Amino acid sequence: MRAGGFGIIACTCLLTANAFYSSSNVIKLTSINFNSQVIQSDRLWLVKFYVHWCEHCEQFVSEWNNVATALKGIVKVGAIDVTKYASIGHQYEIEEFPTIKFFGPNKNKPEKYYGGRSSTAITNGVLNSIRFIVKERLNKQDNLCGSGGQCRRINNQHAFDLNDSNFDNQLAGGDELWIVEFYAPWCEHCLSLEPEWTNAIIELTRRTKGKVHLAAVDTSVNGILTSRYGIQQVPTIKIFQTYNETVDYKGEITMSGIIAEGLDLYAKMPLYKPFEQMLSEEVLKTTCNHQLLCIIAVLPHISDTGSSGRADYLTLLAKIGSKYKKKKWGWLWIESGEQTGLENALGIGGLMYPTIIAIDSRKKKKVLLRGSFSELGIAEFFR
Repeated sequence: MRAGGFGIIACTCLLTANAFYSSSNVIKLTSINFNSQVIQSDRLWLVKFYVHWCEHCEQFVSEWNNVATALKGIVKVGAIDVTKYASIGHQYEIEEFPTIKFFGPNKNKPEKYYGGRSSTAITNGVLNSIRFIVKERLNKQDNLCGSGGQCRRINNQHAFDLNDSNFDNQLAGGDELWIVEFYAPWCEHCLSLEPEWTNAIIELTRRTKGKVHLAAVDTSVNGILTSRYGIQQVPTIKIFQTYNETVDYKGEITMSGIIAEGLDLYAKMPLYKPFEQMLSEEVLKTTCNHQLLCIIAVLPHISDTGSSGRADYLTLLAKIGSKYKKKKWGWLWIESGEQTGLENALGIGGLMYPTIIAIDSRKKKKVLLRGSFSELGIAEFFR
């Protein structure tokens, strides 16, 4: 009976996978045709990476078919099952499903789509990307060069066009800083500031190694954000600091003013330190007080593992911390026996080490790693 039930389930999954994209407007991609269809093509592509066992992927089918219909003749829309074609999933670092990537003119650097999952939101997101491509090409043709042949107008390929759908996802990373202009297309002053804004974007991106972003929100079509941040006039510039602390920009709206502000804030940004060793209560407070979760790894004493064993553990923790660095979590590690008071307070004294404990101080909850202390086991713990 159980064997027969499994056969029905397997058959259902297979039929579901095969029927995922029966629409003629969605092009089925494989590891064989991906390079020739997408990478070597001069057409724009929007590709969905999915797995056939993912319920969200299955529920998303009709929306994706609508996207393909809406963009027909403008952008090619495809889908690839990375269960079958795992090499493509690994190549593009697909770790969640479904994942959507936009393959623009530079096929080697596709853009990951972070916005809403309705066909309208996706279509608008793609049209915004196309608008930036066109604008970039037009900017390259502008003859706005000053003396010495130095062009003052630089294309804004590093800018972000934020909206009600993608704003929260884009600003979710706790270790980056955003300077956001709220503008309106009818505002002549906003348009006159565009050259200053455009020049500042590329300079700040270069000098802060991508840690400071400049973005824009069109208040005429993004009422939710306009209301949330109380925008009464345009242009208004707000600074979203690490961990989403928001302040108003009060400096001069010039290239030099924006760059100076961005560099000053960048210099004050805390360095990202994955799994810092907790040597005092002060380190605990500094690392975890403003985080959603505090992740503490308890490692065996170095006398039990040796220096090479300790190094292996720290390498694993650094890899885990880097993978989840956009989470609003604090990362610490301690050596067993060195913080006995804390170990007893957390109820982990005398346990087998290594282990990890996740603490939510606001909800006064804690969860202990029950699985293996490995990359796979820890990833399952964080899921």
